[in-house]
Amino acid sequence: MILFSTLIFFIFGLIIGSFLNVVILRLNTERSLSGRSACMSCMNTLSWYELFPVFSFLGLRGRCRNCKTKISIQYPLVELITGLIFAALFLKFQDIFFLNTLAFSFTYAYYAIVFSLLMVIAVYDLKHKIIPDSLSLALGILTFFGLFLFSTGNFSVFSLHLPTLWDILAGPLIALPFALLWLVSAGRWMGLGDAKLALSLGWLLGLSAAFSGVVVAFWIGAIVGIMLVIFSPKHGMKSEIPFAPYLVLGTLLAFIFSLSIFPIL
Repeated sequence: MILFSTLIFFIFGLIIGSFLNVVILRLNTERSLSGRSACMSCMNTLSWYELFPVFSFLGLRGRCRNCKTKISIQYPLVELITGLIFAALFLKFQDIFFLNTLAFSFTYAYYAIVFSLLMVIAVYDLKHKIIPDSLSLALGILTFFGLFLFSTGNFSVFSLHLPTLWDILAGPLIALPFALLWLVSAGRWMGLGDAKLALSLGWLLGLSAAFSGVVVAFWIGAIVGIMLVIFSPKHGMKSEIPFAPYLVLGTLLAFIFSLSIFPIL
C-alpha cells in the first residue's frame, strides 16, 4: 500500500514538474502560461504523445520530432526531481495519510505548493542568476501564513495557533547574514534575492532547521564550486555561481530529514 501510494504521488509530481517547466520558461516573458507547448527552435506545437513527463524526452531521444534540435535536459530533470520531492513529502506525512485524510490533504497541498515554488526559484536562478521578486513575495506570504497553520517543531501537525516570537523572528534572523553579505560586498558576494529567499526559509523551517539547511547549502555549494574551478575551464575563482539552488537543496534536506545539526531555538 505504501509503495503504491508513493508511486502515485511520484507520478503526480512528474505532471506538476512538467507545468513548472512551463512557468520557468515563460515567466517574465510575453508568453501566457496557458498557451500550448511548442518547440522553442521551430515553434512546432507539440502533440499529446510528446507531453508525457520524462518518457516523451526518452522516446524522442532528447530531440524535437520536427526539427531535430536537442531538447534541454532541464525538462526531464525538473520533472524527475519534482516527482521525487512529491514522493518524499508523502513518505514524510504518511502517518497522517492513514489517520486523517483531510488533515493530510491540507498539509500535503501546502508543502507541495511551497516546494514547487522553491523548485521554480532554484531553476530560474540557475538559468538567469536572479530570483524574481514575484516569486519571493509569493513564497514569503505562504511561509508567513504557514506560521499560523503548522508548528515548525513538528511539520506533520496542522493546527491553527499563534506563532511564538521566535517563530516570527526566525525569518529575519536567517536572512540577516545574507543581507549583510550583500550590503558589505555591494552585491558581489551575495545577491539580495538570496536574503529574501532566506527570510521565507526561516519561516518555513524554524530557526534551528533553517540554520542547519543553510549550513548544508554552504557545504554543498563549496564542494560544487571547488569542483567547477578544478574541472570546468568556464569557471574561475571569480565566476558568479547562483546560490538559490543550494539553499533550496539544503532546505529540502533539512525539511525531509528534520535536520538539527546545531540545535538552537
